[in-house]
Amino acid sequence: MLKQTVQRLEACISSASRRSDIVHMKWKKHVFSNWVRNMSSTTQTDRTTSCSVPKERVDCVVIGAGIVGIAIARAIALKGREVLVIESAPTFGTGTSSRNSEVIHAGIYYPQNSFKAVFCVRGREMLYEYCSKHDIPHKQIGKLIVATRSLEIPKLNDILNCGIQNGVDGLKMMDGVEAMKMEPELQCVKAILSPLSGIVDSHSLMLTLVGEAESHGTIFTYNSTVIGGHLKGNEICLHITETKCLNEWNGTSILHPELVLIPKLVVNSAGLSAPALAKRFTGLQSEVIPPAYYARGCYFTLSNTNATPFKCLIYPIPEDDGLGVHVTVDLNGQVKFGPDVEWIDSVDDISSYQNKFDYSVNANRAERFYPEIRKYYPNLKDGSLEPGYSGIRPKLSGPSQPPVDFVIQGEDIHGVPGLINLFGIESPGLTSSMAIADFISTRFLG
Repeated sequence: MLKQTVQRLEACISSASRRSDIVHMKWKKHVFSNWVRNMSSTTQTDRTTSCSVPKERVDCVVIGAGIVGIAIARAIALKGREVLVIESAPTFGTGTSSRNSEVIHAGIYYPQNSFKAVFCVRGREMLYEYCSKHDIPHKQIGKLIVATRSLEIPKLNDILNCGIQNGVDGLKMMDGVEAMKMEPELQCVKAILSPLSGIVDSHSLMLTLVGEAESHGTIFTYNSTVIGGHLKGNEICLHITETKCLNEWNGTSILHPELVLIPKLVVNSAGLSAPALAKRFTGLQSEVIPPAYYARGCYFTLSNTNATPFKCLIYPIPEDDGLGVHVTVDLNGQVKFGPDVEWIDSVDDISSYQNKFDYSVNANRAERFYPEIRKYYPNLKDGSLEPGYSGIRPKLSGPSQPPVDFVIQGEDIHGVPGLINLFGIESPGLTSSMAIADFISTRFLG
């Protein structure tokens, strides 16, 4: 029975690869998902031996359906490869991709020639072009980076020089009077104008990328988790189970896969759980996996006001662990402030796989927001901040440590053919997503 099931799956994949009908692709996706679910009933009797676990060879697997994983899947599919995206959640973009500022960054802050600088500048260009072509809601509203005290001006000059070195066009240093003329509610002594910064509807962006990836043959399977893997010769074998099976895991017992996939190419784009997952690839040297840190950032929305106080993004001088509590205006005109930085303890693997982070926003944290915001928005009234939402940053540096660049590892670093690890894809990950995808598809696929 199992052999016949595998043969039917192979026939479905082969048939679907010859057809570009989107409806058929969606049908194929459900066939695969149902097949994974059926494995839990067909292998219950003897999961302890490797021969009891069904195995299937596939072309390319992308682990994680966040904005970066989706963009990578699309880019690989456009190269003519068959792509399977495995996501532990019920749908795409439920983690960091849906819990950020939705800002299109210009590429100002990051060290010259770093991945963050290069990908942000190129990704911003690609993102604006893609959004315009596909009618994705976005707006180039600009940003002011402000110094509220004279002692911050040298740092502002450093930021300007960094942005110029990174190739960001249109940057302009402004006197406080000029900046406050642009934004009457603003208080500052000097500011940098970044006209290329903007905002985007991240859900519409992801939805469009998913649709395009599917139309080129990509299969998205949800509620399925990669729980580890092992090396067999020069091949990596991925261990997969239904996400709901992890609810019964006690945290110590051995996790047994319900399915093993043997792909030619694997992209570990699991976001918050990428380092934890890499540690579960038996045979991958642990020293190449960077330590993971988690920083929660809360957002508060502005209420009790009849008019939007700002038309553009307002950013203070960056702090040690982030860009500071800044002002974001969304596409509906809603003003939000954030994020702050709250370091959280390490999280066990399974919780990270299932995105079981505490995303609640404590209303009392607003008391920390008021004095920070009033440095540049002195007219902020008491009681006007309401809890919004929070996100978790997948960081590679801890408290008071210097920021770390994106980490993209191929065989030249870890020695495993066909494996690409993406670590620490925090801000500006959304802006950089299409550039990262282009880099992956070009460097590793030719």
